[in-house]
Amino acid sequence: MAMMRLRREDPRVVGSFRLHRRLGAGGMGVVYLGADKRGQRVALKVIRPELAEDQEFRSRFAREVSAARRIRGGCTARLVAADLDADRPWFATQYVPGPSLHDKVAEEGTLQASEVAAIGAALADGLVAVHEAGVVHRDLKPSNILLSPKGPRIIDFGIAWSTGASTLTHVGTAVGSPGFLAPEQVRGAAVTPATDVFAFGATLAYAATADSPFGQGSSEVMLYRVVHEEPDLSGVPDALAPLVYACLAKDPGDRPSTVQLSERLAEIAAREARGLGAPRREAVPKTAGPRPERPTGRRAEEYAQQHTERRTAGGTASSARHTGRTPVPRPPGQRTPAPRTPAPRTPAGRRPGGPDRRLLRQRLIVFVIVTLLAAACIAVAQGAWPR
Repeated sequence: MAMMRLRREDPRVVGSFRLHRRLGAGGMGVVYLGADKRGQRVALKVIRPELAEDQEFRSRFAREVSAARRIRGGCTARLVAADLDADRPWFATQYVPGPSLHDKVAEEGTLQASEVAAIGAALADGLVAVHEAGVVHRDLKPSNILLSPKGPRIIDFGIAWSTGASTLTHVGTAVGSPGFLAPEQVRGAAVTPATDVFAFGATLAYAATADSPFGQGSSEVMLYRVVHEEPDLSGVPDALAPLVYACLAKDPGDRPSTVQLSERLAEIAAREARGLGAPRREAVPKTAGPRPERPTGRRAEEYAQQHTERRTAGGTASSARHTGRTPVPRPPGQRTPAPRTPAPRTPAGRRPGGPDRRLLRQRLIVFVIVTLLAAACIAVAQGAWPR
């Protein structure tokens, strides 16, 4: 994680923590690297002064911090301390060393299927704990996932929605990041754990393609695509694409649960790990034209379950054994083209029935003529030729 020196206006001490570096800044406030007297390092966020004067924000902020305290397990950056009554409210979480998923992909390129599945399995398991605590992240995206040596950690959950501070152009229209927020967030409907599942699917697609499954564009364009268009998963590995499709279902009720995601991704990660050693795959350019067809309704989850299972019969099993990846069936209505067998070629590089046949006839004629001339010469030499 990039660190910057403290600026003149930055505080040096907040609560019992001494601040050392800037870790970042956003619409809500500034995040600092700090440490207590025992040397425990924390990421400490100090809220901007204009927000501190908003009593409604303070009350919502207090509820979110309370919810964060209830989360158990190592899936998130643990809340260490907070002061909700300070002139500028702040909270401190355990400092997580390591880059964000966004930075890793930006600097090193797209991840292999095995890596995406392993990170996804750990994240899905973490979301189970988050949702069991009664919290919905509402802004899950690659920059809010830190890749620590002990596994991925979810940060900045459940706070941005209360302030309208987001990457959207117009405050209040929706809260989240275009391309990663769910259709129900765009419509202003209630959020549920399924909302995080949609963002989770978009995050996995980003890890595999270095792009949102809804492409790029203005906020309005992105929000329209999220609600009305199918995602483009042309660069997502075959083993993961069906499951990602299911996560990105428009209807929240059609998406798989976090428990199902954790189990399926763990299976995929174990299977894909057997093929480690292949070079890192590059992001596949998105193709123009109609997007792939995806089953709608509650078939989406069944589609993911059916087509991510290991095949055990026929050519599919043989292919899976050799590639380590489960092929994704073509959408209904599309016929799989039969493999083309190239026509055999002669040593000269020409196909039978072409110029080689004519050349053979020419050589045969020349051979016959030469043979006849040779016989005539022999006959003359022996005096047998009529005079």
